[in-house]
Amino acid sequence: MTAHMSRRAGFTLIEVLASLIIVGILSALALPRLDLESYKVNSAVRTMTSTLTYAQRLAVTLQHDVRVSFDSTNARIRIHEDANNNGIMDGVERVTSRPLEDGVTLGRGTAPAAPFGSAAVNFTQMQGGLPVVVFRRDGSASENGGFYLTTKRSAVQANPYRSRAGQIIRGSGRVIWQRYTNSGWQRGN
Repeated sequence: MTAHMSRRAGFTLIEVLASLIIVGILSALALPRLDLESYKVNSAVRTMTSTLTYAQRLAVTLQHDVRVSFDSTNARIRIHEDANNNGIMDGVERVTSRPLEDGVTLGRGTAPAAPFGSAAVNFTQMQGGLPVVVFRRDGSASENGGFYLTTKRSAVQANPYRSRAGQIIRGSGRVIWQRYTNSGWQRGN
């Protein structure tokens, strides 16, 4: 009996090939149903929300302005801890950048404009040539405004349904997200 068990300790080549064929067939059926572009833009929404919340809480904790700039060209956001509240990036003040997820850009693609505006970023204040929102030490934002996120592929394919709109509310500094659907912009990411 011991000799019989030692001969059957592994898998035969036919068993391994059959398993690989089954996995291949299941993958071929499942992969077209995955919407990786939606995963990318939803991940960017979570990243942007956490970054903006971090900037707001940092302003409250440090008790000075924190400026968040939106760099559409380089697909990133910049956080400037403005310790003396002068709006200038002095050499001793901390400035960090955070890139958007790979394949995601600031813009709305082919989706129609949300109520807060049509530009990729809709803030009127500028810093270093970039639109900026300022979080104050009480947690409020400098102005109402918003921005759009979409994937580069969705913009090329003219697919508006992967666009997201983030609106910052001045009084609370909160970000409210909307997604574009068949019936227009709907709240929720």
